[in-house]
Amino acid sequence: MTSPAPGTPPVSPGATLGDVGEDGVLAALMDVLPAPGPEVRVGPGDDAAVSTVRGDLVSTTDMLVEGEDFLPAWTDPHRLGIKAAAQNLADVHAMGASPHGMLLTLGAPKDTRLSFVREFMSGFAEETARGGAQVLGGDLSGGPVVIISVTALGTLAARPPVLRSGAQPGDAIVLAGTVGRAAAGLDLLLAEPELAETSEPALRELIEVQRSPRPDYAAAARIAGSAHAMIDVSDGLAGDLGRIAAASHVTADLDPDALDALAAPLQAAADHLGNDADPRDWALHGGEDHGFLATVDEADVPVGWMRIGTCREATESGGVTIAGQPVQAGSFRHFG
Repeated sequence: MTSPAPGTPPVSPGATLGDVGEDGVLAALMDVLPAPGPEVRVGPGDDAAVSTVRGDLVSTTDMLVEGEDFLPAWTDPHRLGIKAAAQNLADVHAMGASPHGMLLTLGAPKDTRLSFVREFMSGFAEETARGGAQVLGGDLSGGPVVIISVTALGTLAARPPVLRSGAQPGDAIVLAGTVGRAAAGLDLLLAEPELAETSEPALRELIEVQRSPRPDYAAAARIAGSAHAMIDVSDGLAGDLGRIAAASHVTADLDPDALDALAAPLQAAADHLGNDADPRDWALHGGEDHGFLATVDEADVPVGWMRIGTCREATESGGVTIAGQPVQAGSFRHFG
């Protein structure tokens, strides 16, 4: 993200990206970003960022594409910025790492309002700071729709990464955060886009998780030193727990009472939709809450984590079970 040309004139309310050009957009975005911290020697504004890292470097990337990952009908740019940052920061924390910096690439049509990208950057910078990182730079481009790509960097200074493959038979399966709420919120928005502005607390809570998830980064940091395996729940509890089970060669057995507790807050959405929606299905297969799923010794479950099951020796059914009964896969997949 290079600097705008000097002397970029002020812009009027309602200006579009096409009205102000690349330098005007850059000036607006740079104005939103906080000053970099001491570990960032060169921040946004040069050909590349320069920062000091300690330990192994952790890197991840993710995208949000208009029409595929969000719809204009209910898009709030500030919340979209939060979501873009959160889904990447969660992956860094799920590795047991400390976030370091974020690189943002943004493509948009030229008739996009400048206020949209300013508000997006405001949300992105806010969540980046909450997650313990800084915005290092990025790139801008035109495009047919809004396309957001983020690269997140983290560090492992004192311990190895927490992988999906470390779960052991006898481990407690634990969850920090929520599951199923973003999926319930999405179904509400798909059915009634105007619910984006609902004042009904039970529905609004679910919709907010879909529009701007807030992972519990502190909980991930607390368990990083004792977790045998960990994953960010982005594609659904059953699907992501199944990834741990497959990588670790164990069977992940969920507690049905715990699943009922996770499904209970979703009942309001099922009641509102009235179309045989099953809260347990949202809890099992709904993604994008960005809760954290981990396995630990039974005696090491930290404050803020909920025990939801137990790792068993791998069986013929393998994968994920509920009280020993296999769970049918159903998590989100692109190109499905």
